Amino acid sequence: MPPPPLFPLRHPSPLTRRSFIAGTASFTAAALLSTRAFGLVTGAPKFSAYLFSLGVASGDPLPDGVVLWTRLAPRPLEIGGGMEPDPVEVAWQIADDEAMNRIVQSGTAVANAQWAHSVHVEVEGLRPDRWYWYRFKAGPDISPVGRTRTAPAAGVLPEKLRFAFASCQHYETGLYTAYEHLAREDIDLVVHLGDYIYEGAAHDGHPRRHNVQECLALDDYRTRYALYKSDSALQSAHAIAPWIVTWDDHEVANNYAGDIPEKPATREAFLFRRAAGYQAYFEHMPLRRSAQPHGPEALLYRNLAYGRLAQFHVLDTRQYRTDQPQGDGNKPPSPVLMDPAGTLLGEKQRDWLCAGLERSPATWNILAQQIMMARVDRTRGPGVAHSMDQWPGYEFERRRVLRHLHDKKIKNPVVLTGDIHTNWANELIADFDRLDSQSVATEFVGTSISSGGDGSAKSKDLDLLYAENPFVKYFNAERGYVHCEVTPQTWRTDYRTVPYVSRAGAPLQTHRSFVVESGRPLLLPA
Repeated sequence: MPPPPLFPLRHPSPLTRRSFIAGTASFTAAALLSTRAFGLVTGAPKFSAYLFSLGVASGDPLPDGVVLWTRLAPRPLEIGGGMEPDPVEVAWQIADDEAMNRIVQSGTAVANAQWAHSVHVEVEGLRPDRWYWYRFKAGPDISPVGRTRTAPAAGVLPEKLRFAFASCQHYETGLYTAYEHLAREDIDLVVHLGDYIYEGAAHDGHPRRHNVQECLALDDYRTRYALYKSDSALQSAHAIAPWIVTWDDHEVANNYAGDIPEKPATREAFLFRRAAGYQAYFEHMPLRRSAQPHGPEALLYRNLAYGRLAQFHVLDTRQYRTDQPQGDGNKPPSPVLMDPAGTLLGEKQRDWLCAGLERSPATWNILAQQIMMARVDRTRGPGVAHSMDQWPGYEFERRRVLRHLHDKKIKNPVVLTGDIHTNWANELIADFDRLDSQSVATEFVGTSISSGGDGSAKSKDLDLLYAENPFVKYFNAERGYVHCEVTPQTWRTDYRTVPYVSRAGAPLQTHRSFVVESGRPLLLPA
């Protein structure tokens, strides 16, 4: 059955909000029934502006529940978001109809200044594989309505999963037109692969401008997230479906590796910065309590199943990695790249991934991660070749993971990648030194939402790129996102692109499509 029609996705106008509040007697009653109060200020607090300026979101869907998120911020670009330091009680409702007439659960949560007055509600007891709608209330204000969906039950093989994945949304370098189009897609969830914000200082000469200096402390990161999340197109994309998120480097600092500081910073100063970045990320994402950071550490890697159809193995390739080796990315791997101590995942996460892949009952095993796994060697041509910041910079571990996929006969592994602001479709072969070796997995690399500014549909030396790297089946340098439709028999990927992001109104096109058949890790033109 198709999902119900989409709802309006915008900040409520004063008239809309008055009409909305007039029909919410059930909301008030539900809030009054709550007994949760943790030292809250009594009486009705007064706020200077609309509290839900950053919208709503949901994430990490399970068969019986989902995370609901919002943050109270009447003046979001100010330090503190325009909130007093007092805790505030926030009521929430979830319904099985868009009009919010059939409330199935409700309750309250407490928004504390310690976590930027953000709210993370872990709803349980819902029915599997169902659409739900949700909203929040605090003070006089009611949030926009968001739509979410639970995952299918563990033993069920769904007929279909539709999702989109995206990454790299530099606010300054372009508009989020791609998200406007994504918000109209008929999809079950969104996967975000990192670079949700960019930490750099403000620069002139771009379509938009950052709001503070380079992010170093917690308030810097908080106001940067507030700037990004104030974008209406991004809010719309969050409100249509649950998101599965992971970070890359710009959530802290460009190309950072583990706890290794950039010169001249000390390790102590960098860990302070990493702690600030991690906390602000958690405060602004629909994540479970298990991902709540403890100083400069946070457990972000996790498995999320979609019945027996698909399992998402969500990776963190930043927190545990060793430093990037130095070298020429256009040459074959040097001995330093084959150092067994070099790692992107860290031993614990790598063991968790290998064990999870072996145990997975899913038809499709999806690695939702950040950086390109294929090793592209070239003399010239477009794109990023053999970057030390990507998997080929850690060649020993890259080969080890691919060997595991091959030797353990992991069922239908598909790698989802962001980071490099270009589209790629790659067959991951067992041995990149033998270009005729067997394909063991497929990789879909998605371009940026806006990072890099206006892209291009045309690239030089594409014929040479394909000739030198026959496992590469597609390259494109426009902006956009990737749409995937998964069934027990086939996986279809559509590369959705927009011709420009420097001004509004860019149309959407499907630039290229591929199909992968279950049991055959080959990219076939759709």
